[in-house]
Amino acid sequence: MASNTQPRILCVGALTMDTIFRLDRLPSGPGKFIPLEAIEIAAGMASSAATSIARLGGNVSLWASVGEDHIGQRVLEDLTAEGVDCSSVRRIEGARSAFSSIFVDAAGERMIVPYYDPKLLSAPETMPAIAAGTYDVVMTDVRWPLAAAQALTAAREAGVDGVLDADTASLETLEKLMPLASHIVASEPAAEKVTGESDPERAAVALAALYGRDGAFIAVTAGEKGSFWYDDLEGEVRHMPAFRVDVVDTLAAGDVFHGAFAFGLARGYPIYQIMRFASAAAAIKCTRFGGRIGAPAKFEVEALLSGNPEN
Repeated sequence: MASNTQPRILCVGALTMDTIFRLDRLPSGPGKFIPLEAIEIAAGMASSAATSIARLGGNVSLWASVGEDHIGQRVLEDLTAEGVDCSSVRRIEGARSAFSSIFVDAAGERMIVPYYDPKLLSAPETMPAIAAGTYDVVMTDVRWPLAAAQALTAAREAGVDGVLDADTASLETLEKLMPLASHIVASEPAAEKVTGESDPERAAVALAALYGRDGAFIAVTAGEKGSFWYDDLEGEVRHMPAFRVDVVDTLAAGDVFHGAFAFGLARGYPIYQIMRFASAAAAIKCTRFGGRIGAPAKFEVEALLSGNPEN
């Protein structure tokens, strides 16, 4: 049964300063390219998901790493202004805060060039208190594996749902983190890397065979193809079609999906409703330039859902 209380969610992983350029087309070689538009925002997988959760009405905290530099201070101020609790973000002396340059073309496709100082990925010395009653859901990405492993393990021990945003990473990282999560929501490329299956439906079946034996929820997101999840009760894959929208920018659509997924899980929505809710949130984001700045408010998601009863 869905809860009316404000969901409490911990997001763990990436925090970067993104400079996003909108171009007619992506660069095909060397030269000077004048953007149509450009913005600079705090982002990263877990951080963008956290912003999405805050805009939906969740009580969200972020566990990430930044350097003790100007960029680190700016990203913390940016996310705090969005309503994200950044008190657990660690500041590392001598490290450079992560940053990236991103190019988005007229079709909404993107090219991403990130930089992560290895010091940001070091083993955490402390961890936010993850115990029964502290958080309803813990959600991690794959960008800070040592912290993700600790957080997912602590969540399991506390009986708290642990969601893994299993995006592109090394096979070693994916195989380390997937067994620790109660809910695996993998991107199509990550699912293929683990299973060898290029078809997202078959990949969902293969992931379920590998990691669903203890009752873990398994899903694969596939952009315009929609999302697929393994129904353990029926022993088959179910499909949620993508909402049809005019795509402007796909950057952070997956992060918004994962944030909305964690929000719905924390609210106690049935899984079909969670997948539909997350799909709608990601679709709205795709209609707006600026990465996670396009994350919608809850009333916007509900409006899209009510206007598309067949989806």
